[in-house]
Amino acid sequence: MPHPLPLAGITVVSLEQAVAAPFATRQLADLGARVIKVERPGGGDFARRYDTTVHGEASYFVWLNRSKESLTLDVKSAAGQEVLRELVAGADVFVQNLAPGAADRLGLAAADLQARHPSLITCTVSGYGTSGSWADRKAYDLLVQCQTGLLSLTGTPGEAVRVGISVADIAAGMYAYSGILSALFTRATTGRAPAVEVSLFDALAEWMSQPAYYTRYGGTQPPRVGARHATVAPYGVFTAADGKEVLLSVQNEREWAALCEDFLGRPELVADPRFADGSARVAHREELDAAIQARFADLDGAAATALLDAANIANAGVNSVPDFLDHPALTERGRWHDVGLPGTAPGIQALVPPADLSGVSPRMDPVPGVGEHTESILAELGRKAADIEQLRAEGVIS
Repeated sequence: MPHPLPLAGITVVSLEQAVAAPFATRQLADLGARVIKVERPGGGDFARRYDTTVHGEASYFVWLNRSKESLTLDVKSAAGQEVLRELVAGADVFVQNLAPGAADRLGLAAADLQARHPSLITCTVSGYGTSGSWADRKAYDLLVQCQTGLLSLTGTPGEAVRVGISVADIAAGMYAYSGILSALFTRATTGRAPAVEVSLFDALAEWMSQPAYYTRYGGTQPPRVGARHATVAPYGVFTAADGKEVLLSVQNEREWAALCEDFLGRPELVADPRFADGSARVAHREELDAAIQARFADLDGAAATALLDAANIANAGVNSVPDFLDHPALTERGRWHDVGLPGTAPGIQALVPPADLSGVSPRMDPVPGVGEHTESILAELGRKAADIEQLRAEGVIS
């Protein structure tokens, strides 16, 4: 029999939108927390309208919001603020990633909330932090990729490109999630409920630490080298005779010798001064890559992969997204799970959360429709049917 979910009994109220905060709270919901998502009356979270590709729903929203309850609420109205205050008073965690200054204007600053509710864990997700001259700037994912220097590392020598996923948002969401878990543990063991604050900039800055060290102490930043590794060689994509692209990676001298002897058939390269160590191989990358590409030109993709596998050289075909969807590491291990969508839309296949806890099955309940749980949540707070209809007539809810 499965064990209870680790966060069963924890209530999270979230004034959230877009990606970062919803990603954090969805992971809390996966572990059994009750997550009440407060949305704007009418359209709700604007991420619902990013696209309509998942049976009419947005791919971002479907990914980030399963297993939550949706409450529509005009938090700028007096009646809406009263409802929100009641919700927060009964919550364990309050999360918000509103525009800069918006939470303060609503009386939802972390310090104010914790003064009123000492056991409440607050989590603020911002763009550039809540202090300093950048605190009031908008911080969408690509803007943060630019500001942290990530775009200067990603792409080819002739063109910088964005990372193909919302990496700054995802990083911030992960740190918000782990910060909230740490705060819940602290509260459980000491009684203190620390406030959590995460910015997109700080989260991605942490992920930029290796190139930051390389640049500060090496004098130059790593170059943009496309699908190759900026500081390790050989590490990149090569094209076989049948057009199949294969990435290979050599991480140490044993692997380098195996590549030369067992794949290239050129044992003399092992001791070649141009390739004597990692730094030398990076310095002579063009000559090295040319020798490897010449060998790939004599092999089809399957033969090249078989030789690399036999030599114990790490390699991977360059998959498309459809290839990834059917990857045996997912299908053979049961990593896809059915999740429902709002209304009568067909269900979807969603990935099981990556952290497996023995004896625990993550919660993967449906994605909520806008305001789907408004009436039931208000009823829990003691609102009668007539009160709810009055709030709807006044536009406080929808």
